[in-house]
Amino acid sequence: MNILICDDDKAIVDAIGIYLENEGFSIFKAFNGVEAIEVIDGQEIHLVIMDIMMPKMDGIQATRKIREESNIPLIMLSAKTEDYDKILGLNLGADDYITKPFNPLELIARVKSQLRRYTTLGSLETKSDVYKTGGLIIDDESKIITVDGEAVQLTPVQYKILKFLTANAGRVYSIEEIYEKVWNETAFSPENTVSVHIRKIREKIEINPKEPKYLKVVWGIGYKVEKI
Repeated sequence: MNILICDDDKAIVDAIGIYLENEGFSIFKAFNGVEAIEVIDGQEIHLVIMDIMMPKMDGIQATRKIREESNIPLIMLSAKTEDYDKILGLNLGADDYITKPFNPLELIARVKSQLRRYTTLGSLETKSDVYKTGGLIIDDESKIITVDGEAVQLTPVQYKILKFLTANAGRVYSIEEIYEKVWNETAFSPENTVSVHIRKIREKIEINPKEPKYLKVVWGIGYKVEKI
């Protein structure tokens, strides 16, 4: 998922960027509200981290303009002396705030919490190229997979298998059907090929691959992604 970090302090932007990149997020940077609006207009941004006190356009003004067009999650960064502005920002539509200096683990937790809420309650699931069941979300336009708000990295073949089954959640497909849909060729003894990929996908998306929540086997028939 794409996260925009906006703060006039480059060191803070770089530090937050490192923390979030280590969690698998893609980072965009801005150093005032004007630049933040330009990034949002030109990129698909899934969450904004916005400082309050900045030149050209502060975080309050930027939040007001963002909310005119978008309901993406927005977390405000504030100093302890900015309580009034923090409350104003929340009233204008900011979803959360974090006070400087901040604990990196707290920041990451708040980001993931807002992304879970966003992907569960709205925006992303309304797009025609987004496939969702429970906490599993596949955004086919950006080729991003998340499970409970956390990004998952799959190989191209694994991605195609999971997307196909998720787009048809609840329906059981035989190994031969999966092979022919994903590889676009007639299946000749595809059991091992498909089974290996299924096992690898489970290792990446399931909390307990031996007791899968999403990608399940229907013995004697094939596989399905559970419709939740």
